[in-house]
Amino acid sequence: MDQSCTHELSRHHSLGEEIFHFAGHNISIRESLDSFGALVWPGAIALCQFLENHQQQVELVDRAVLELGAGTGLLSVVASLLGARVTATDLPDLLPNLSFNLQRNTRGRSRHAPQVAALSWGEDLQRHFPLHSNHFQYVLAADVVEPHGRPEDLLDTMGYFCGRGSGATLLWANKIRFESDLRFAQRFQERFNATLLAQLPQQEVWIYGATAKE
Repeated sequence: MDQSCTHELSRHHSLGEEIFHFAGHNISIRESLDSFGALVWPGAIALCQFLENHQQQVELVDRAVLELGAGTGLLSVVASLLGARVTATDLPDLLPNLSFNLQRNTRGRSRHAPQVAALSWGEDLQRHFPLHSNHFQYVLAADVVEPHGRPEDLLDTMGYFCGRGSGATLLWANKIRFESDLRFAQRFQERFNATLLAQLPQQEVWIYGATAKE
């Protein structure tokens, strides 16, 4: 780990660490209480379990995978360990911890080194991620719906990467906490050909698979 990454991590407060086991590996995730995006949420854990348990249904080996709102990076780590070529994205201030978690858990373990990039939903997508050079087979998103967030920007971003002709499949997992989660799920189903792949009552998590509407 380089000194700049160490320096950035030192700015975070109340750092904790959680250990998970997926894809045959122990995964150590460093969290921070400074931001909602620096914590591991139930939707990410549920989608990790889904990917591990449905590897024939969701074939990730050598596939290009984009994660929106990667946060701590747990989901991107698991996708990478399952063989995917991962690009993990989030807001710029979350990237140092995200990069740290990806590097420590995939180095020497994964077929492809995961990439990290800044992405603000709905902002300059064509400039930063031109579609002619960014082709993803899967787009992952877990617990990205915030009560006071920007749902239309998130939907537009999902639609940008999973639009007609892209061939991308979107996998979205979310813990249903608020009325805003249900409203987003309704808008999501209006925008995409969506299928409820799993509903986990104990965790109150829904997992959807979706493709673009023609």
